[in-house]
Amino acid sequence: MADKPTDARERLRQNFLDHDPKQHPNRWEHLWQQDDLPWDKGFASPALADVLADRKDLLPTAQSGRRLRALVPGCGKGYDVLLLASWGYDAVGVEAAATAVKAANAESKGWEEKPEYAVKDETKGRGSAKFVFGDFFEKEWEKDAIGEDGSKEGQWDLIYDYTFLCALPPALRPNWAARQSSLLSAGGRLICLEFPTYKPPSTGGPPWALRPETYLAHLSQPGKEVEYDEEGFAVWKEGQTPGGGALERIAHWKPERTHKIGEGTDNVSVWKRA
Repeated sequence: MADKPTDARERLRQNFLDHDPKQHPNRWEHLWQQDDLPWDKGFASPALADVLADRKDLLPTAQSGRRLRALVPGCGKGYDVLLLASWGYDAVGVEAAATAVKAANAESKGWEEKPEYAVKDETKGRGSAKFVFGDFFEKEWEKDAIGEDGSKEGQWDLIYDYTFLCALPPALRPNWAARQSSLLSAGGRLICLEFPTYKPPSTGGPPWALRPETYLAHLSQPGKEVEYDEEGFAVWKEGQTPGGGALERIAHWKPERTHKIGEGTDNVSVWKRA
């Protein structure tokens, strides 16, 4: 699939151009305040819905009396958080833009009555849905999300990453991988919907170009710098020694359903602690 820039995507790119990554949360807040949300599709990820319904063999299993916890970084209006809650997870979305959290709370009003969020498994019942404001890379939001357990590592049984990694400048990818590793529980699963795989890195972002090798290279060496080739693609070689806290890919496929923009090019990858 050839990359076809759109006015909306170019406007998005320009919003972040020449801004230090530390200023990016403010730039996202600006877009939310302007209601300039070209990434918002208005409903939960079909690919995630199909994983939850059809690939239970890949999902975490409860090990204690509490419900499984799910995290969606960069959750937007929270559709995926609500979907996870309908499957029985205590689900939390974290956003670095305060206006996004307000929008998610507004979207979730009366969510229990919406047919798309009906209880999916009567044996588990409905989980909870919560939205918190914070920087994914910092720890402060974790206590807001789950109380005192938030001070401990490995508290999330399922993490869903769709339009989060692609929203981050490439320089933050080592930190992204390290953070995912530290947040994931011992028996947990990280589910990534890999997007956009069709873009050349030279087009910039967000959304920044991502290929499966980007996930393999960074999640096998969390926190470490990764080699990139002259075209800007991550270099990953089969059989390389994993680093500390490495995550292992246990499944990888093209989803039958996904948002239209990723049809035919999106991939689903599922990861566990190595």
